[in-house]
Amino acid sequence: MASLKNSKHEKFCQVWHETNNKSEAYRQSHPTASKWKDATVNNRASELSKQDEILGRFSELQELALKSHGITIESLLKELDEARGIALSAETPQTSSAVSATMNKAKLVGLDKHDANVKVDVTVRNTLDDFYS
Repeated sequence: MASLKNSKHEKFCQVWHETNNKSEAYRQSHPTASKWKDATVNNRASELSKQDEILGRFSELQELALKSHGITIESLLKELDEARGIALSAETPQTSSAVSATMNKAKLVGLDKHDANVKVDVTVRNTLDDFYS
């Protein structure tokens, strides 16, 4: 996907990607928004950010940034492993930092999801019928 045809939408995506702030991106891409209430800007920014074209362009900008910096899940996992090792081998071991590195690794590979499937069988009986039987 190339730049968006709508220049305001393209500017929104670019600023959102740079700042990670949808409202700021909306203000910069829609100059009249600077006169609006924050709640209005926030709502408009949120609505715009959910459009398929916007999401697609934002994802593309993220991918381009990752590739240009050589960042992969593997490289991030390696960095976290190194940070964990340093934290544990410090003169005063930093276990909190080590746990944080481990949890961030789990998030990267999708193991931090909590999936609770609960199946319950319930039997309902009329207690008055039991009483009179």
